[in-house]
Amino acid sequence: MGALRLPSLTSIFTVSSARSSLFPRRSSNRLNVRRLTSSAKVFAKATEVAPAESNQKLPVQEQGITPRSQDFNAWYLDVISMAELADYGPVRGTMVIRPYGYAIWEAIQDYLNVKFKETGHSNMYFPQFIPYSFIEKEASHVEGFSPELALVTVGGGKELEEKLVVRPTSETIVNHMFTQWIQSYRDLPLMINQWANVTRWEMRTKPFIRTLEFLWQEGHTAHATPEEAEKEAMQMIDVYTKFAYEQAAIPVIPGRKSRVETFAGADRTYTIEAMMGDRKALQAGTSHNLGQNFSRAFGTQFADENGQRQHVWQTSWAISTRFVGGIIMTHGDDAGLMLPPRLASVQVVIVPIWKKANEKNEVLDAALSVKDVLHSAGIKVKLDDSDQRTPGWKFNFWEMKGVPLRIEIGPRDVSSGSVVVSRRDIPGKPGKVFGISMESSVLVPYIKEKLDEIQSSLLDKAIAFRDSNIVDVSSYDELKVAISQGKWARGPWVGSDEDELKVKEETGATIRCYPFDQPQGPKKCLMTGSPADEVAIFAKSY
Repeated sequence: MGALRLPSLTSIFTVSSARSSLFPRRSSNRLNVRRLTSSAKVFAKATEVAPAESNQKLPVQEQGITPRSQDFNAWYLDVISMAELADYGPVRGTMVIRPYGYAIWEAIQDYLNVKFKETGHSNMYFPQFIPYSFIEKEASHVEGFSPELALVTVGGGKELEEKLVVRPTSETIVNHMFTQWIQSYRDLPLMINQWANVTRWEMRTKPFIRTLEFLWQEGHTAHATPEEAEKEAMQMIDVYTKFAYEQAAIPVIPGRKSRVETFAGADRTYTIEAMMGDRKALQAGTSHNLGQNFSRAFGTQFADENGQRQHVWQTSWAISTRFVGGIIMTHGDDAGLMLPPRLASVQVVIVPIWKKANEKNEVLDAALSVKDVLHSAGIKVKLDDSDQRTPGWKFNFWEMKGVPLRIEIGPRDVSSGSVVVSRRDIPGKPGKVFGISMESSVLVPYIKEKLDEIQSSLLDKAIAFRDSNIVDVSSYDELKVAISQGKWARGPWVGSDEDELKVKEETGATIRCYPFDQPQGPKKCLMTGSPADEVAIFAKSY
């Protein structure tokens, strides 16, 4: 493959030497990490000169996780590094997803794959190289994506006759194939999904949230009627909403995007908007009703029951590894990551404790027995039997990695046939319970009950946080005050696209969505004073 070329962005290819050491060490009862102070900036400002260009080594700083309340962005990057979720790739703005981080993505895949197949979709795969002429066929699509395109102009050492786009999204190549596969109404609906990587040349990047390359699923469907396409688009945003609430414990707000925020090439875009711990909004998933925009551009037609040629009606919908970042920023605390049990690759960690050599074997035997009991019950459990670290270090380490439950087993526990159970979501002694029997008939239902309680508790806490930070406004002045306070503003809106852009320019906030859940009664637009049928939610976003 030839070198990727995007003339105005050549500086971004510079390889950065800034690396994070991800091996925590215990010092004064705190986890510490050798962290390069500038490595966070590699993601924070993609336009800066890479440290590698100076040929000088960067200073190394010893510190623990930055407190969340002190510096949310630094805290986020520390958690990703220390919890071993991801590392920086050699190309600026890219990331390497490490096993512990990828396991969260796998849990997301496992759930959604089942739901996609239950709703009639089949998985397949499309090439990542797309002829540039495909992108140009749909006018709003090329206009919307042109700044983010990565292009291949050289292949096999020769200039290509036509430059290729590295997949930013697949509507164009999907339509090219749909045109060949769809001939009759009997071929409809055609409903597929692919799990793939995409490339969008972002200028300002943040791991998981916004990177040059990321992983996602993208569903694409073709239908005979506009009603079927609209039903499909709404069905898939509902699938995403249920996933966010039931699996990720994130109380998203589903709704419709404004015209300004609608996907390039779509008639309507539906979204799920999540409030992060710093009160910024995260677009966590989208579903687009594409109408006939792409089918007309590509000539994707079918013969209806009367033999008449019609253009198909289409949808596309996606959720990405951005959701992993959403989980971190919704539930984490000063101690680090906090994973919802249903998405955690380790739901329970067992930490054996002994002081004397003659205590080790009996404690480890008991710990292994407890592990086998929980594993047999379908609980994701890990036994940390390493003897290179103290139990206190292990407590801090697994708390930082967000494991929902910790079981402690010492010599006294072995003698009494019981264990100590600590909850990640309730710090300190209040979250610790002593004397839980090791008997499987007692321990298994107790652990399952506590995992369910943690799942519900995380959701309840996130709902309370979200609701306490949404302000109902009735004027533009009230909106500006709410946004200046870091809140979300919810108010009646029939403003023009220009009015919406004015809000963005003056406050930094955008319309996140017109929520599906709308208040009843007469309303007046907060900007124009005209009668309004809907309220919109404004917020600053990632």
